[in-house]
Amino acid sequence: MDLSRRRFLQATALTAATAGVTAACGGQSGSGGSKHSKNLTLWYWSGGLSDKVVADAKKHFSGVTLKTAVVGGDFKTKLLTGLRAAQSAPDITGIKGEDIASFLPNADRFIDLKTVGADKLMPQYLSWKLKQATTQDGKLIGFPIDIGPCATFYREDLFAKAGLPTSPAKVSSELSTWEDYFKAGVELHKALPKTFLVNNISSVFTMMIGQGTKRFIDENNKFIGDQDHIRTAWTTAVKPYTLGIDAKINDNTWNAAISNGALGTEIGAAWHALDISNAAPHTKGKWRVANLPGGPSNLGGSFLAIPATSGNPEEAFKIIAWILDPENEARGFTDAALFPTAPAAYKLPALTGGDPFFGGQKTIEIFGPAAEKIPAAYEAPADAAVSAPYFSELTTIEAKGKDPDQAWKDAVSQAKQIAQRQGVK
Repeated sequence: MDLSRRRFLQATALTAATAGVTAACGGQSGSGGSKHSKNLTLWYWSGGLSDKVVADAKKHFSGVTLKTAVVGGDFKTKLLTGLRAAQSAPDITGIKGEDIASFLPNADRFIDLKTVGADKLMPQYLSWKLKQATTQDGKLIGFPIDIGPCATFYREDLFAKAGLPTSPAKVSSELSTWEDYFKAGVELHKALPKTFLVNNISSVFTMMIGQGTKRFIDENNKFIGDQDHIRTAWTTAVKPYTLGIDAKINDNTWNAAISNGALGTEIGAAWHALDISNAAPHTKGKWRVANLPGGPSNLGGSFLAIPATSGNPEEAFKIIAWILDPENEARGFTDAALFPTAPAAYKLPALTGGDPFFGGQKTIEIFGPAAEKIPAAYEAPADAAVSAPYFSELTTIEAKGKDPDQAWKDAVSQAKQIAQRQGVK
């Protein structure tokens, strides 16, 4: 896991704005020939699944030959190419969380997983995550691999020096709102002038959007990026900048900031813990995890899907169900920091033990409840493209001192133009 994963939403949003987001696959769904093939292929990306679980799946399903490919580069583009040429499409494929909405308009290119057994297993998995891979007419095209429940990672030692609460329980209760979180940031920076509260204001904006039930486009394909819920997220995100507690990190200096104490907190997903520990291993034992201000939010999390051309959809789903059962999802958390989508996994030893990097804290006590309370929100196929100007303008505020109100007006104007080009009303 590297810095690019930490900031993937911004990067994919900017890419989508220039390249478009509709995953037009072309061709006809389905394929000729038997649907009982004994030779199946699985595509995923490095870190997308536990390699150990995948290796065991090959042994477990001895009645078929499961060939796997860890696909490098632009996974979505390569998958689209495979889907256009049916003979080169995999039988099972990963779909990254930031891409799933763009595939929904072409759901006919995939098997409705409810028709091959998913309907019986769905109650065991988080409903809000399943909704992300469900079309408006009820087809399920992806089964969830992982999620990214978010929290506040904070330096207990720096909080102590600033006279702030230090236990996860007290930080969760006393910094439960964004306003309280920012007040603590002012105290932290006053006591330790070289330490800031947030890495950049886009991270706050991202968290707040994830805390709501509406995004930039509604279910009627109407642009709502100028409404109060987005404006409130924007205004709140700008506050750390105006208060002087924003580190303004939008480049490759994040690792150094984590390492030298320039960042007293980080707001991010469960998998972000690995980013922090990799960047600053010498700070082991100094970090803790508390609830995210303002309520649960999610960042990331991907899916496994079955292209309509799959040679054996029923066997393919059996493989998916086995790889993603609670026990194997727990292994995925240990092996690849993939936070489970089946709550039963939260009670297994792989997740209930104390984490030495976080002073022995049982972080599942923060992430588990957050995962189950994340609000469900409709994400339109054009959502990533339409949201891009907001992140771009927030960065401009930090980099060039642009007036926040003017930046807001420009973001909305640009977003509306992109929405129109994407066919949004």
